[in-house]
Amino acid sequence: MKKNLFQPPLELALKHALSYLDNLDESPVSATAALDELRSGLYKPLPDTGIESTEIINELVNDTKGGLLGSAGGRFFGWVIGGSVPAALAADILTSAWDQNAALYATAPAAAVVEEVCGVWLKELLKLPKESSFALVTGCQMAHVTCLAAARNSVLAKHSWDVEVNGLIGAPDIHVLSTAQKHGTIDRALRLLGFGTACVTHLPEDSEGRMLPDPLATALEEFKGKPVIVLLQAGDLNIGSYDEFEKLIPIAHSHNAWVHIDGAFGLWAAASSKYSHLLRGADKADSWAVDGHKWLNVPYDSGFAFVADKNTHKTSMSHRASYLTHAEDARDQMDWNPEWSRRGRGFPVYAAIRQMGRKGIEDLVNRCCNYAGDIVSGIGELDGAEVMWKPQINQGLVRFKHPSQNASEADNDKFTDDVMARILKNGEAFFGGTNWRGKRCMRISVSGWQTNDKDVKRTVLAVKQALDEVSAENS
Repeated sequence: MKKNLFQPPLELALKHALSYLDNLDESPVSATAALDELRSGLYKPLPDTGIESTEIINELVNDTKGGLLGSAGGRFFGWVIGGSVPAALAADILTSAWDQNAALYATAPAAAVVEEVCGVWLKELLKLPKESSFALVTGCQMAHVTCLAAARNSVLAKHSWDVEVNGLIGAPDIHVLSTAQKHGTIDRALRLLGFGTACVTHLPEDSEGRMLPDPLATALEEFKGKPVIVLLQAGDLNIGSYDEFEKLIPIAHSHNAWVHIDGAFGLWAAASSKYSHLLRGADKADSWAVDGHKWLNVPYDSGFAFVADKNTHKTSMSHRASYLTHAEDARDQMDWNPEWSRRGRGFPVYAAIRQMGRKGIEDLVNRCCNYAGDIVSGIGELDGAEVMWKPQINQGLVRFKHPSQNASEADNDKFTDDVMARILKNGEAFFGGTNWRGKRCMRISVSGWQTNDKDVKRTVLAVKQALDEVSAENS
């Protein structure tokens, strides 16, 4: 009988994985190993001969110890990072074991059909048009690239320019209208697609960072007769603000502009009857980008791109060659996304949606929003803390004031950073910082399925401890 070379390392990896997950609740949420320590363990001489697989696994676990963030647990509140629900994690392990190249139906039939199903379910959950096309990509970064590639194709085709054949040299200039609150992934997408960031015009915004209708109409008149893309947001990264889609999209469409919505995490509000009103009118856009590894809680990497015009989407992505086997009655994934060789990332998405169901996903969204409010309120009651933004959904902001009566805003900014650093050092919770309205703030972002009431209480106590410690050092 042939020896199973996979069993020992896989069983060992499972043992280590379960130990890691079982201890998340008591382990530090932040990394405890220094950069030099990690390099010292992981930088080994390139081996001349192979090493036994179980030895490699044991060493990898040992050498990465202290270098992993507890983002899979319930007290991680940085960067809108969710964990992985059990079924999605298990399906992701199977995805690696099956090792399918999910480029074509011919190369991975089951993966292709699973993606078909995921597309149907996701459009239903996010309340997007049924006829929209979709792509499962690595994250919102590549979802933006996919959607804006379709937008580029469409707006230039209206000016008799085939960008897929002729490229951008000599093409009509494309103008992009946005606010200054757009995410950095938008800028990167514009650079990757050859637009350059100079094509962006930042329009005035209201007190919540939302685009205003009148300046949009004025800008569209200024660029009348030219290719224009309008970028709107469903949940900005600092306060979770939503543009007024019902007002803005008709204005953009009346000027023949393409409307793209960045809904990295905020588009998931559509799954909640309590928060879906924030997306009223969003279904009338031309494209939408959203993450799966945020609020759907599937493993990295996972993102979704949706485009209202299927033909434009497919034209901007598809490729034909004699050595490829294209399906006539099935969906070939490479027709819709920028990747060729790719993992079957539809499997964990499929598993996550089935595990939670419509009601479970709604409950996840609602719980995260409630816990974000509880954490912000709890921190706001601490001496020396100030609530800068009470969550509308799952994003909130607080800052900390230097104990000196003569403290300047610069002192408060540094003090806020010092408190955040102490929280991370103590290891009970994880937060990130941001600059908002000229002030340094601590950003509270709740998107993990494991966060519970106990985590909220532990987190507020952890912030109090760190605040007290740093205050004592500065008194």
